[in-house]
Amino acid sequence: MNLQRKEGSMVESNPTLSLRTRDSHWQSLQALMRSRDLKCLIVGGFRGREQFESYITDDYVEGVVIMSTEDQPTVLTWTGSRVSRAQESFSRGVEPWTTDYRVGSSAAAATVIREKGFERGRIGVVGLESSGPGETKGTIPHTFWKELTEELSGAIFVEVSEPFTDLMLVKGDEELALVRHAAQVAEKACGVMLEVTRPGVGEEMIYAEIMGEIFRHGVSARYPTLILHSGPHNISWGPPRWISRAERPRRVQKGDMVQAEIFPCSGSQEVQVQMSIALDPVDEVNQRCEEVACRSYKAGCKVLRPGITFADLVSAMEEPLRESGCWAKTPLVHSLNPSCLVGQTSVNMEQLEGIQEGRIEGIKSPRKKVRRGDLVIRAGMIFALEPNACIGAHRVNIGATLIVTGTGCEELNVLPTRVQHVA
Repeated sequence: MNLQRKEGSMVESNPTLSLRTRDSHWQSLQALMRSRDLKCLIVGGFRGREQFESYITDDYVEGVVIMSTEDQPTVLTWTGSRVSRAQESFSRGVEPWTTDYRVGSSAAAATVIREKGFERGRIGVVGLESSGPGETKGTIPHTFWKELTEELSGAIFVEVSEPFTDLMLVKGDEELALVRHAAQVAEKACGVMLEVTRPGVGEEMIYAEIMGEIFRHGVSARYPTLILHSGPHNISWGPPRWISRAERPRRVQKGDMVQAEIFPCSGSQEVQVQMSIALDPVDEVNQRCEEVACRSYKAGCKVLRPGITFADLVSAMEEPLRESGCWAKTPLVHSLNPSCLVGQTSVNMEQLEGIQEGRIEGIKSPRKKVRRGDLVIRAGMIFALEPNACIGAHRVNIGATLIVTGTGCEELNVLPTRVQHVA
C-alpha cells in the first residue's frame, strides 16, 4: 500500500525549540532558586496536564526533574521505555536539553539529591500545591512525597509552584511560533468540523474527523483531548459520555447546537478553541446566548493588553452577561501554558436554582472565583478567550487563543470566534 501524506499537511514546517530557549528557561529558574536560597528544584511532571518538566527538558517522560544551579538537570521516569525513546531521538540528531536520564522514583530522587550534596539544604518543589483543570490538589503522588520526605528528613522543602508557573506564562519567540502553529492546526480542525457537521451525522464521526485533522499535521491533543456535545439545549460539558461509558453516540439534528472544545498542542505549547455550529433553525434562546457570547469575546479582545490585571480582563468579559441576565458554566477566559489564571464568574448564578447545576443531595457548589486576579498581564502571555452564555439549560460557547503583544493582542483564529450556521 502506497501511503502519502495528505495534501496540505504542515508537518514539514512544524517549529522546534533551540538551546537558546533552553538557556533562557534555565537562567530564569536559576535566578528564582538564588532569590529564594534554594539548592535545587524538584519539578513533578508525573501525569500532570501541564507537563511542568517540559519547561526544563523539552521532553515529557511522566516523571520528575531535579535541577540545581550547578549542573545539568536529572530526569527520572518510571520506565526504561521513556529513556530509550529519548535516546532514539538523540541518535537521529535531535539536540538534547539534558542527557542525564534515569529510571526511578522517590528513592532515586533522594539519591540524586544526595549526589548533588543538597540533602540538608532548602529544596524547591513544583507540583505539590499546583492547581489546574482536573488537578485541584497538585500532581505529586502522596506515596512519592511521603517516601521522599522520609529519605531526606534533614532537608527543608519549599513549595514554589506559583512562581514557577509565573515564569512559564511569558513566552519567547520560539515558543510563540509553536503557539501560532498549533492555532493554525486548530483552525483547520474547526474547518473540518464545519464541513462534516450535518443533520443525521453521528457525534463519533465529527469527533473522528476533528482528531484526524489534528494528528495529520503532526501535533497532539492535550487532555481532555476533545470536548464534544450536541442538542437544542445541552448544559453538559467535558468529553462525550460515550467515551467513558457504554452509551451510544447521538446523531445531530436540525435545531441543535453542536459544540466542541479542541486542544491542539505543538511541542509543549497548547491552544484551545471553542467551535460552535448551529444546525438551523435554532431557537430564540440559543440566538440570545450566541449574541451575548459574541459580545463577551469582543469585549475581551478590546481590553486585552499589557498592564491590566487579569481581574480587569474577566470584568470586561462578564459585563455582557450581567446586562443580559446570562450566566456562565465554565471560565470566560484563562491563561495557557499553564492554565493557572482562571476567570470564573458568579454573574447571575442564581439561575442554577432551577436546573440543579452543581448540586448533589441538596448541597450547592461554592461560589465561583477568579484565580490570580491581581496578576498583571505582560506581553508574551497566552490566553484562551472562551465566553459561554447560558440561559437556563441553554448554552452557547465560542472562543479562541490570543497572544498578548506589546500594545494589545493578536487573535490567532477566525472560525471559532462566532457561531457558524448550517442550513
